[in-house]
Amino acid sequence: MFRLSQTQLKIFEECPRKFQHSYLELLATTTSPEHQEKLAWGSRFHLLMQQRELGLPIASIIQQDPEIGRCVAALIDAAPELFASSENSDQIFRQAEHLRTLIVQDYLFTVIYDLLIAEPNTAQILDWKTYPRPQKSKRIAESWQTRLYLYVLVETSDYSPEQVSMTYWFVQLRAEEPPQKLTFSYSQAEHDRTKQDLTRLLDNLSNWRQCYTQGGDFLPQVEITANLCDSCQFATRCNRTLETKTYSPNFAPETPANWLPNLAIIDEISI
Repeated sequence: MFRLSQTQLKIFEECPRKFQHSYLELLATTTSPEHQEKLAWGSRFHLLMQQRELGLPIASIIQQDPEIGRCVAALIDAAPELFASSENSDQIFRQAEHLRTLIVQDYLFTVIYDLLIAEPNTAQILDWKTYPRPQKSKRIAESWQTRLYLYVLVETSDYSPEQVSMTYWFVQLRAEEPPQKLTFSYSQAEHDRTKQDLTRLLDNLSNWRQCYTQGGDFLPQVEITANLCDSCQFATRCNRTLETKTYSPNFAPETPANWLPNLAIIDEISI
């Protein structure tokens, strides 16, 4: 059973060869100190929200990072209905860091909802994002996190697609602006499309994995015109530094100094 997450699906769809290096060969990747700090801040925020949901003390976390406390307070002010007590609380299921799994073909999908609120006829998936809201909401709607999280909830519950939704809250504040949100509803047509796309991707992955384990060719590379190679840590391993020079006259000459990736241009894996 091969485990897959929404991040792995994203990478596999964008570049199967990068998926091979990262998850079949388990090659290590590096992150910049700035990115590591962002990840650490996000982890602290998620921990605080989980402890708050469980009724555990959060003062020590806020004392260590007052900015997190300010962001949490702003989120509660912006969406008090998410955190207020309900008269029908005995009919509502709430859980932070709620984990669900789904087996599709020979693959085990795991999703973790930052907060799941399930009522008799509706269910909400809440996700805390600790980076600024992207300009294009369509990109988030088409991301594998949105699609997979909604798909798994429907497949593992009695809810119909029309009864579930997913909301992203972008919690890191900008000046005096309140937290922003994006909510996506769901439909049977979207559910069917996700199932078809998953089947196609998993069929390809199974075939290429079998070929690879039997000593065949590597998984396919992304097209050079996709402009993903310059920021990829595996560009040299894939011999894409030489190819990129052919397509980009401004590409720096190959020297020992640039054999290693430029950490400043490695993007955060986000939707």
